[in-house]
Order: sequence, then C-alpha cells, then structure tokens
Amino acid sequence: MDTIDNNLLSAIQTNWHGFVVSIVVFAALFLLARRRVGFGARVLTGLGIGLIVGIIFQQLELETKAISTFGSIYISLIRMLVVPLVFVLVLNSIASLTNLEYLRKIGIKTFAWFLGTTGIAAIIGLLIALLFNPGQGIQQDVPADFAAREIPTFSQVILDLVPSNPVNEAANGKVVPLLIFAIFLAVAIIKVGSRKPEAVKPLRDIIESLTVVLHQVVKFIIRLTPYGVFALIAAISARYGWETLQELGSIIITSYVAMIIHFVLIFGGLVFFVAKVNPLRFFRKIYPTVTVAFTTRSSYATLPVNLEVITKRLHVSPRIASFVAPLGASVNFNACGGIWPAIVAVFTSQVFGVPLGVTDYIVLVLVSIISSIGVAGVPGPAVISTTVVLTALGLPLEGIAIVAGVEALIDMGRTAVNATGTAVTALLVANSEGEFDREAFNRDGDEDEIALSAI
Repeated sequence: MDTIDNNLLSAIQTNWHGFVVSIVVFAALFLLARRRVGFGARVLTGLGIGLIVGIIFQQLELETKAISTFGSIYISLIRMLVVPLVFVLVLNSIASLTNLEYLRKIGIKTFAWFLGTTGIAAIIGLLIALLFNPGQGIQQDVPADFAAREIPTFSQVILDLVPSNPVNEAANGKVVPLLIFAIFLAVAIIKVGSRKPEAVKPLRDIIESLTVVLHQVVKFIIRLTPYGVFALIAAISARYGWETLQELGSIIITSYVAMIIHFVLIFGGLVFFVAKVNPLRFFRKIYPTVTVAFTTRSSYATLPVNLEVITKRLHVSPRIASFVAPLGASVNFNACGGIWPAIVAVFTSQVFGVPLGVTDYIVLVLVSIISSIGVAGVPGPAVISTTVVLTALGLPLEGIAIVAGVEALIDMGRTAVNATGTAVTALLVANSEGEFDREAFNRDGDEDEIALSAI
C-alpha cells in the first residue's frame, strides 16, 4: 500500500504542471462556451493554446504526460463510437434506399472519386518531391532495431476484408469487414422489403431509432473537441525538438507543400468546377473537420465530426453522407496512399543513390492507386502503402526508417487531407444525385455555426 501511495505521490509531483495548466485551459474554454463563443472559434483557440503550451513545456523540459492523458481520453471516447456508428449509419443509409440500382450508382461514383483523387495526389507528390529534392545531402544511419512492415499478400488482403465473424470483427475494431457485413444486411432488407414490407418494418424502425440515439451520443462527445484538441496538440508540439525538425525539415516542407497544393488546387478546383460552389465558403465550412483530423491523426476519430460537417454545414443529404463518410474513413487515402509514398520514394532514391526513370514514375502512380485499395482496414495504411511502392520500385525499405522521426508531424497533415477528400467526395456525389441543398449551403454561415456550437 505504501508503494502505491509513493508511486501516486511521485506521479503527482512530476506531472503537477500539466494538471494545473490543463485545468486552467479547460476552465477558460468552458467559460468561452458559456459565453456562446462559436464551436469553431473554441476549437481553434484550443489548438493555439495547445501549441504555445507544448513549446513552453518542451523548452522548460516539463512532463506532458498529464496533458496527453486528457487527449488519450478524448480519442478513446471517439473510438468508442466508431464501430457502432459505421455499422448503424451504413445500414440505415443503404436500407433506406428503394432500389439496388441507386446503391450501385453512388458506389461507383464514390470509388471513382476516391481513386481518381489519390492518383492525382501521387502525381503531385512526385512532382513536388522532384522539385524540392528532399533527400539531397542527407546521410542517416538506419536504426539497428528497424524492421520493415510485412506486406500482406493479395489473398490475405481479400480474406481480411471478408467478415468471418461480425462480432469478433467489431470487438477487434476491424471496420471494413463490419462495413461489408452491414452492406449485405442492408441489401437483404431492401430485397425482403420489396416483397414483404411489413416483415422488415420493425427492423427499419429499430435501425432508425439507433441512428437518432447515436447522433445524440456524437453530439455529447463533439462538445469535448476543443479540450481534446488542446491536449493532443500540446503533447505533440512538446514531443519534437527543433533538432529533429531541422534535420529532416526538407521532407516536412516538401510534404506540406504537396498537401497544400492538393488541398487548395485539386479540392478547391473540384468544388468550384464540378460542384459549382464557392471554394472559400466550402473551406470555411469544413474547418472543424480539418482541425480535428489534424490533431487526432485518425480518420476514424474524425468521422463523427466529419458527418456533422457534411450534413449540417455542407447540407449534403444524410443518406449520401452516411454512405460516403464511413467508407471514406476506411478507404480514402489521398495523402497516405498518394502523396506520402511518392515523396518517400523520391527521398529514398536520392539518399541511397538509386536513380528513377519515367517508367518508374508511371509505376509509382499506378501502384499508389492500387495499394490504396489493398491497405483498406490494415493498421498503418501510410506505412504499408509506402512499403508496397518502395518494393515495386526496388528501393531500400530503410528509407521508411529515416523519415520515421518526423512522420507523426506529417501524419497530421495527411489525415486532414484524407478527411477533407471524403467531404469533397460526399459533396460531388450528392450534387450529381440532386441531394445537395445548394441554397442552404450558400446562405450566410451563422446557421451552420449555431448548429455546431449548440451541440
């Protein structure tokens, strides 16, 4: 008992700075909420304060474990929602359709946009990497304990996607097999409902009720976003010193330049030329998604916020949003499967002196698109996609180890790009199907801000 008390006392003494700062910041953010400051403003405030606190703690060499614990709690609460949310929303979205032809049509459009934008992202990553030469002049020793991630075989990828035990898949957090099971179940509901509507009506009512209840749970957890964002960004900014950033600064800059170009030109261009809406208005409406994705580094953790943004701020119909958003969190990897593998491939070729030709560049883009499909549901999709690309090009896998020191910083931007790509696809698909409320989208943004700040 004395040992436990001593350990607890030691932990408090070591982390008291983090506890005190967290309580003060949480109190300030809560006060802003009480004064009706908008949700987005509170999220950005939490991000800014977290960045400052993290830098100060890093300079003073103070422990941030207490702060990061609050961030971990926030992530855990969101992950708690992922499995039931994906299953129920996909089930409700598809089961509400009246025919399977509509499902086929929106499914093809969704995957076409996902894969098309990933291919464009790979091209942008390749061109920017060739322009910036991020590996030039860098000489690094490969860590002795580095082991490349194993590339799953094609047959194993297929087997992992097929649900063998839905309960077990849910318990292990395997979203893609659960999503496939939900599609099978929903299609069966449509088929039976076309012959015997009364037989599936009780089930439809239960699914609808679960959807409403889960939306309320989402609202409860989204209220914690400003606090979670503060804790996550403070822990991340305190973890990395200037030495790490300076040493691999070239690849950080190259990655973010490529991601910004893809974000502004490709996403903005699609929104303007295809959906025919104001890109600036679109980017202003989706910034809660971008902020949460940037700080959590998880498309699944961003899913609840992205659903709220797509339906309430972009005014996409719930049935399109409920189909595209969960699917996007699982298989849409514009940055992880497109931009990042291309940049790492060029970086590795320069560091190890392995020249690449035009044929290699074509192979790089094609493999990036294909691998973005194959890594769906595999942990660490960016690492797996990069491993596949490097292997296809005959490049040393040790290049992954060299950039590992700053990958977490780049992963923040990658997740933001991935989540934004899902929102863009939802808008494009909804617009093509007449399920986008353009008038509501073009209204002044006050209603949207109220919708999020009131949750």
